[in-house]
Amino acid sequence: MNIDTNTLLSVSEANRNFSEVTKRVDQFGCAVILKNNSPRYVVLDFAAVEASETVSDDEALRVARDFMSQDALVYETLAK
Repeated sequence: MNIDTNTLLSVSEANRNFSEVTKRVDQFGCAVILKNNSPRYVVLDFAAVEASETVSDDEALRVARDFMSQDALVYETLAK
């Protein structure tokens, strides 16, 4: 994972000044909070997370067809 150094904040800085965390999320899309100089937490914009969890109808149909073709015998037996 590539981390933009502009998004880095120490945990103590994030505790003191949470508005700085939100500014960085607004500007860069995320903020990475360091604990003991190591990335520990990521704060993301909720809309970005919500969008990444959305599956298109075509993708859902493809997955359903894959399951049905893998287990066609089971579905045929259940249909009787």
